[in-house]
Amino acid sequence: MGENKQMEEKNPPVVRLGRELKYQGTILKIYEDQVISNGHACRWDFIHHDGAAAVIPVTSDGEILMVRQYRNALDRYTLEIPAGKLDDPKEPTLDCAVRELEEETGFKAGSMEFLLSVNTTVAFCDEHIDIYLARDLQPSYQHLDEDEVIQVERWKLEDLEKLIFSGKISDSKTIAAILAYARKYR
Repeated sequence: MGENKQMEEKNPPVVRLGRELKYQGTILKIYEDQVISNGHACRWDFIHHDGAAAVIPVTSDGEILMVRQYRNALDRYTLEIPAGKLDDPKEPTLDCAVRELEEETGFKAGSMEFLLSVNTTVAFCDEHIDIYLARDLQPSYQHLDEDEVIQVERWKLEDLEKLIFSGKISDSKTIAAILAYARKYR
């Protein structure tokens, strides 16, 4: 018996009765779902995001290019891997990753390899990010969106791991990418 079938048998069914759009912004849509869960009627918030891609760019000497940028939701600057939303929900994530790498860091990759996928906040959002490993970096030019202020920084893998485990890097896609890269390639 498959794992999903076993999970369904152990957990009572959840049935979505309806979904109502409450807000539509530039990168997300917020809905209120009417749900029957465990026999009880309830309302759940749901945020739809069209998806994104991210890149862990590794230089020829093994350093990782990171971007430092202001994040309004946290009201502070964060250190992250380059990333961005899909221009269209059907855009291939590899195309988005290639574009975001150059836009944010000013480098193009000679090779791109799929590393992993993450769902950032599964409790209430369907955001899905495919993460790629970029190597054979070639200088190009940074071309940021008009509202972006991004500093590119070079970091050693072990120093990034220390920042993760000390709580100084808290971005989920960045943590997943760095630890997956460390596990796979160290």
